[in-house]
Amino acid sequence: MATTLLVAVDFEEASRRAIELAKQMAAPLGAKLALIHVYTLPVYTYPGLEPSILPGFHGEVTTAARRALEGLAEEVGVPDVVLREGDPVVEILAAAREWGATMIVMGTHGRHGLAHALLGSVAEKIIRQSEVPVLTVRAQEG
Repeated sequence: MATTLLVAVDFEEASRRAIELAKQMAAPLGAKLALIHVYTLPVYTYPGLEPSILPGFHGEVTTAARRALEGLAEEVGVPDVVLREGDPVVEILAAAREWGATMIVMGTHGRHGLAHALLGSVAEKIIRQSEVPVLTVRAQEG
C-alpha cells in the first residue's frame, strides 16, 4: 500500500509551511501527497426568518474555493486535491480514511488562552480523533 500524506490547507502561512514539510518527508518515502481544503458556507438568520444562504452564493464560493485550491496545488507541485464543504474536522478525517492516508499534515495557528478557548482548534480535534498520526506545523513567530 502506498504511503499517502494528506495536507490540510487554509491558505495561511502555517499551511504553506505544512506543505513544504510534507514535500520534504514525501520525497525519501516515495509518498503521494494530496491537499485538502474544507470550507463552510455562512448561513444568515434573523428572528422570524428561516436560515438561508444568498441565492447563487453556494456556487460562487465553491468555484472560488476550487480555483484557490487548484492554484495552490499547481504552485507547490502537488497534483491531487480534495475540496469539501462542511465541518473541517469531520471532512478531513473522512478524507483521510477514504484516501488511506498514512499521516495528516496541517498547519496550526498556535492560539493560546481565551482565543483558543473561544475559537477551538481544528488541529487539536483532529489530533484527538484521528486514526493515523497527525503532524502539526506552526506559523513562524514574527
